[in-house]
Amino acid sequence: MNSMRDKVVVITGATSGIGEVAADHLAQAGARIVFVARDHERGEKTRRHLQAVAGHADHTAYYGDLSRLADMKRIATEIAQAETHIDVLINNAGAMFSSRQVTEDGLEKTFALNHMSYFVITNMLVERMKATPGARIVSTASDAHSGAKLNFDDLQSERGYSGFPVYGRSKLMNILFTRELARRLTGSGITANCLHPGFVNTRFGDQSGGLTSFAIRGAKNFALSPEQGAQTIIYLASSPEVEGKTGGYYHKNKLTTPSRAAQSDADAKRLWDVSAKIAGVGF
Repeated sequence: MNSMRDKVVVITGATSGIGEVAADHLAQAGARIVFVARDHERGEKTRRHLQAVAGHADHTAYYGDLSRLADMKRIATEIAQAETHIDVLINNAGAMFSSRQVTEDGLEKTFALNHMSYFVITNMLVERMKATPGARIVSTASDAHSGAKLNFDDLQSERGYSGFPVYGRSKLMNILFTRELARRLTGSGITANCLHPGFVNTRFGDQSGGLTSFAIRGAKNFALSPEQGAQTIIYLASSPEVEGKTGGYYHKNKLTTPSRAAQSDADAKRLWDVSAKIAGVGF
């Protein structure tokens, strides 16, 4: 339980579901948790819980809306200024929406939250991680990417919108992002991996709206528990078995093969370039 002693773990999406379980386990293993939350009440509840179960460190919360570029950049800047080193970054924030929504940045909301928040926060914290031997980046993707393909002429889903296919494309982006990230981090000592947690009974989809929420609520009767779903996040963040391993897609703590579209180096690089142009950050 002391394998993470004195390590700093930054995690998004930590106030519920698999992110909350991962934060809890890693804190009890000795880590100090730095997490990002949108809702202040839920964030303070999470922070108090972490202090109660793992009071060895001063766990810290940052607040903002990770579908907004300004908040992504502000939060990442605040964390980078406050932390001298970061051992693990866990990108776990995400949602699915039944109807198309556009953020103040002109981005489709699924794309903004599920992909751009990973991209921006990682790019802005990577310098801090370079100072930490063996630092790890862990990103939650999903098997929902299977069958998805990217249309670079319509990344904002303006030409027809359907919640689950758009969500699936965002999860494909998570895998392609990890692929290109691992390539760019070659020789830095930082590893980058992503994972499929399984279909988990969490708050995910509760606020999607319409038939989407109804269908997800029904399916949750057959879903994994958050404890089960969080295991691969915890494994990639802490296990010595994956030390030095990078660019992988994992399920149930095992390296697995994503879809053919998720293995495209050309699409991975193109997505990176487009994302860097949108965000104005990138290395």
